Amino acid sequence: MAMPVLAISDLHVTVDGKEILKGVTLTIRGNEIHAIMGPNGAGKTSLAQTLMGHPGYTVTQGSVTLDGVDLLALRTHQRAQAGLFLAMQYPSEISGVTTANFLRTAINARRGDGSAISLKDFRDRLDHAMDLLSMDHKFANRYLNEGFSGGEKKRNEILQMLMLAPRIAVLDEIDSGLDIDAVRIVAQGLTSMVNDSFGALVITHYQRILTYLKPGFVHIMVDGRIVKSGDYHLAETLDAQGYDFLRPQSEHEPEQAAAGRL
Repeated sequence: MAMPVLAISDLHVTVDGKEILKGVTLTIRGNEIHAIMGPNGAGKTSLAQTLMGHPGYTVTQGSVTLDGVDLLALRTHQRAQAGLFLAMQYPSEISGVTTANFLRTAINARRGDGSAISLKDFRDRLDHAMDLLSMDHKFANRYLNEGFSGGEKKRNEILQMLMLAPRIAVLDEIDSGLDIDAVRIVAQGLTSMVNDSFGALVITHYQRILTYLKPGFVHIMVDGRIVKSGDYHLAETLDAQGYDFLRPQSEHEPEQAAAGRL
């Protein structure tokens, strides 16, 4: 199977008539981890929701394709079937549906009629994935996310990703609310998947998960635009200096001159 390619070109998006994304261009391929960082309100979650087809976001310009297929022409479930996955910032609780039943149904929906996964293969894969994430196997029989802690919900998102094996995954602040051990385990689950058939976009405020992921590409989004891109060292600079380092040099000069007079 060919290496996946998610291509976002000059993407403009509005919410209630207000422009939120203002020309985002980004390409993510298999065997790549990209990270997007930025202040609150920069448009990071809006990008994730737009990619997955949230009806509250209106694309006014630009294109998004996955393996050459126009994602913007597809409904949300069709985007998932095409191989796009979103790990949500705030996973929903679904009462009455166990985690195991949800996962098996989702896998079979992607496989199509006549190619359902066998119960044995499903259980073997589920047990292996839960072991990788240090999850109690009892969670498989609990209603989806119901009564789960914030950290347990985030691990469950990674469990879904491992089981569904998408082509491209978008992870929206998957590290928020996690303790140090949980961040490491979640990162381990993601890195275990990265190969020529899988790539990921990680949206985060913090460097700590990137310390484990070591993304090859880091992008900084401000006011709906990607204003700077680099490698993992860009995240280190951001962590050390904050967003102030993005200001033009001329804006720093008065401060530097004042400091020199002290």
